[in-house]
Amino acid sequence: MAIVTHPEPSIPVTSRLRVRFGFLTSTPIIAVATVCLALIVIISVAAPLLAPHDPLLLAPAQRLKPSSAQFLLGTDAYGRDVLSRVVYGGRISLLVGIGAAIFSIAIGLLIGLVSGFFKWVDAVMMRVMDGLMAIPAILLAIAVVSLSGASVTTVMVAITIPEIPRVARLVRSVVLSAREEPYVEAAISVGSSLPKIMWRHLMPNTIAPLIVQGTYVCASAILTEAILSFLGAGISPETPTWGNIMAEGRSFFQVKPSLIFWPGLLLSIAILSINLIGDAARDALDPRMKQREGGK
Repeated sequence: MAIVTHPEPSIPVTSRLRVRFGFLTSTPIIAVATVCLALIVIISVAAPLLAPHDPLLLAPAQRLKPSSAQFLLGTDAYGRDVLSRVVYGGRISLLVGIGAAIFSIAIGLLIGLVSGFFKWVDAVMMRVMDGLMAIPAILLAIAVVSLSGASVTTVMVAITIPEIPRVARLVRSVVLSAREEPYVEAAISVGSSLPKIMWRHLMPNTIAPLIVQGTYVCASAILTEAILSFLGAGISPETPTWGNIMAEGRSFFQVKPSLIFWPGLLLSIAILSINLIGDAARDALDPRMKQREGGK
């Protein structure tokens, strides 16, 4: 007698996406943060299409003009359109934030995996990480930029270096806990290769905390880039970034406060939205948070 098997019903793609990214709309505040961040990203990516003027075009005859039909947010001290500079400024700020998050997670993940698995490496590597963490992040970033010169790449590297120890210590703590699990000990006992153990058994345990940590690193990197630019130790002043725009506008704050208000507003919204999304991701990915909510 033939056995009739029924294929398991496939889960629609929309349902899988809702399960994975449902936390982005879990509460009204998180939904607003998601929409705001999405709009900022879209505006920044589409800056060449949305900016009404060249953000680098100098027009001394148009300096410090008020809002008008030609210049919706007015002009700065060099006659450049403030709206165009603010729109373009988001591209550099977001690029630095995302780049710093990706590189710090990639390097910190490798260091954390090796340190957590090999005790002799851990004894040396964690002392190096402790030494980096002992140096204030801003001072370390300023030193790197001063030695290497101001550029987007240099600023990204300068911001990434202080974040690596935090990511490495997070991954190390997860690996130290996971390597004592029976399935890891079983993989070691049967002679599984080291890359296979790390890739298949250890690294999956770090994905959830790394996603959360990545959002915080991104927000911190955006803020650090703005601070460096505001202090004159970041990207070259003519490059439109939110920090540079505010640095140029501080001398004219009493005459035209909007030079600082608009880039500061977008900077605050972007950082706040990323942090709120990071909190929502932590609540959704951390099983302990779910247990607490279920116990209430």
